[in-house]
Amino acid sequence: MLTKAGGKRYWIFITAATALITVLHFLVLARYSPLVVLEELYYVPLLLGALRFGLKGALAVFGLVSLLYVPFFFGEWTASPIGMADRVLHVVFSGIFAFTAGFLVDRERRKIEQAERERYLTGVGMAATTIVHDLRNQLHLILGYGLRIQKGKGDIDASVQVIVDSARSMERIVDDVLDFARPVRLELKEEDARAIVGRVHDLCAKKAEQKDVSLSLDLPAGPTLVIVDGEQVQRALVGLVNNAIEASDAGQNVILTVTCKKTHLVITVKDHGSGMDKETLEKLFTPFFTTKKGGNGLGMSIAKKIIEAHKATIRIESGHGKGTEATVVVPYKGVTP
Repeated sequence: MLTKAGGKRYWIFITAATALITVLHFLVLARYSPLVVLEELYYVPLLLGALRFGLKGALAVFGLVSLLYVPFFFGEWTASPIGMADRVLHVVFSGIFAFTAGFLVDRERRKIEQAERERYLTGVGMAATTIVHDLRNQLHLILGYGLRIQKGKGDIDASVQVIVDSARSMERIVDDVLDFARPVRLELKEEDARAIVGRVHDLCAKKAEQKDVSLSLDLPAGPTLVIVDGEQVQRALVGLVNNAIEASDAGQNVILTVTCKKTHLVITVKDHGSGMDKETLEKLFTPFFTTKKGGNGLGMSIAKKIIEAHKATIRIESGHGKGTEATVVVPYKGVTP
């Protein structure tokens, strides 16, 4: 979106360019015969006005060009009918050009805005469908086991546990949707990245053990201080590590590494699973996109949101049979409290 300050600077640039062309015109005419190329240069500010401001901008620049061009209708060089006709036609064609360019730019912008609205509505529909589907599944479980308890059927303790687990699952779905929808709020302080990543390793160790996956940790020898929200970064990294574990087969290894560079810290999560195809990789951060059963497709989107809130970056590299590597680059300074 064009800011007022940016729009003002652009208008100043267009006005200055138009004035410069006019000055060159006068200087050339003072010593030589008229040069057609100088007249054609007026199409440059006309095009710039159309591209930046649409039809209104193109017509405004045309008005400016026409005003500055008025003196060329008077003087020795306009004495002949052919010379006058040449200048009149130049003004007419400039107007046609400005109107056409501005009209086309506005039409293209309307198409883009319409496409964005449709894409947004489609995304909202997909999100609503996914959320409702996930919540409904859990509600069916709660209702089904609640009825069993009411009728005195089956193991009551087991039924209660299913109801509790389903309610917690619903709570996670709601929390994920809220976290995705609202801005990330950071409580920044100086922390040792080794401690954060160490906690991530400990939190994911049980999941790795259950899948018979080896979870390795490679940390620098000395303290690695960064200004971050430790809990938020931990949450993002836990999601990445859990994804790596889920993508791994029994007996495979997931490596969590921290590397110190001059200006930034690099955290990598490497698995040796089957990897992802190009299409899946391109949609990885798309909200509500998932290839996992029971997933809501918000984990990677939330992780990316948290990481970018720290002025950090995340990159995922993967290929069939090559495994997947997630790389998070955190600047030492990052965002300051």
